[in-house]
Amino acid sequence: MSKHGPDVNFWQTRFESGQTPWDRGQAHPQLKTWLSQGLLEAGERVVVPGCGSGHEVEWLAQAGIAVLGLDYAPAAVTSVRDRLAQAGLNAEVELADVLAWSPQQPLAQVYEQTCLCALHPDHWRAYADQLYAWLRPQGRLLALFMQAPRDSSAQGRIEGPPYHCDINAMRALFPAQRWDWPAPPYAATPHERGWHELAVVLTRR
Repeated sequence: MSKHGPDVNFWQTRFESGQTPWDRGQAHPQLKTWLSQGLLEAGERVVVPGCGSGHEVEWLAQAGIAVLGLDYAPAAVTSVRDRLAQAGLNAEVELADVLAWSPQQPLAQVYEQTCLCALHPDHWRAYADQLYAWLRPQGRLLALFMQAPRDSSAQGRIEGPPYHCDINAMRALFPAQRWDWPAPPYAATPHERGWHELAVVLTRR
């Protein structure tokens, strides 16, 4: 990690103290929609990078999907493992830096909700390259791009987390040479803090 943006200590402190105001307290509604649409295959493992409190990991496990949650804050990993144990669910949770981790074999699906917007934009290019490398051709990236613009952006300031994932920046980050994009408009899910997320399913070329 560069000196820009939150480091592991930042996240560790917040998970230890329970200061996670972005947390809905339940799985994202769009995940339930994608499950109902059959976009997450039960026979294929899904990786959830930056899984945080693990609501999505728990929900996927309940749905019978093989799931692996990744986070580099030990407190987050412990919390998710405890949640799964209490629910009697079987899922993997690994302590890992998403900018260095790699799967043993190419993946069919990645659920991206909170990792990109938690990373300082200085790291976005490296993270996008990782996602491309993780997925096999025709693999799906089920992404929720956080829309959290701030007035200070008019002066060129970069504030977060969560960092604003402008859709034009996302098109540059996940270019058509590498990814098939669905046509807009994209479903938007509001957040109680005034943000919203755009749901986009990208297919790796």
